[in-house]
Amino acid sequence: MIVAGIDIGSRYIKFVLAEEGHIIVAEKRETGHDPLNTCRDLIDRTAPASPERIVATGYGRYLMEVHGNIPTITEIKAVARGARAVFSSCRTVVDIGGQDTKVISLDDKGMVSGFEMNDRCAAGTGRFLEIMARTLGYSIEEFGASCESREDKMRNAIKINSMCTVFAESEVVGLIAKGIPRDEVAAAIHDSIVGRVMSLIRRVGADDDIIFAGGCARNACLASLLSERLQKPIHISETPEMLAALGAALYAAS
Repeated sequence: MIVAGIDIGSRYIKFVLAEEGHIIVAEKRETGHDPLNTCRDLIDRTAPASPERIVATGYGRYLMEVHGNIPTITEIKAVARGARAVFSSCRTVVDIGGQDTKVISLDDKGMVSGFEMNDRCAAGTGRFLEIMARTLGYSIEEFGASCESREDKMRNAIKINSMCTVFAESEVVGLIAKGIPRDEVAAAIHDSIVGRVMSLIRRVGADDDIIFAGGCARNACLASLLSERLQKPIHISETPEMLAALGAALYAAS
């Protein structure tokens, strides 16, 4: 049976087509101003064959439920299922997406046993990273590699006190105006984000194995700092932003 999962995020829509648990198609597009038509286009034009069942998840999943009569599941369930499919020993998922941050605990059978989520503002999310990178004149790829030699940069570490996007941007502009090198500011921003994630992890706990999911898992600096703070290795799939869409597809098959 050919099935599909679609993850309608605030920044990107991710689509996975699968057969017998194997991915046939995996594609993402910017969400843009008309996510419903983007979803329809992904389903109609990307798939080499029409899926027999589709399950939607993500920030905008109810669009598909209301306008397409497509069943939905929460992002928590979807990303947990996708992470467990790729990493069979997964017990903890840290998912930093475009608009929220989630930490999910799984039991030994792969079922969600608890979670914490920051979805009240964009602080510490992909959107926050994009704004901070732009403010410092980095591309998003450069920003993730900006604290590779972190030890030297953090020896006299500065701190970003605000995690509100608007206030943090003003704080960053002020630090640059004082002559603080931008790589030091970038390292401080990443440290602040990881500190916020750690506060969620402390509420849930972090059992091995830990999976870093979501588009922000591609940020090498975040991944390195998170592993350092946890004092544990973390695992990242080749396409960490696709795990929720994969999980939705697997639910469609079940």
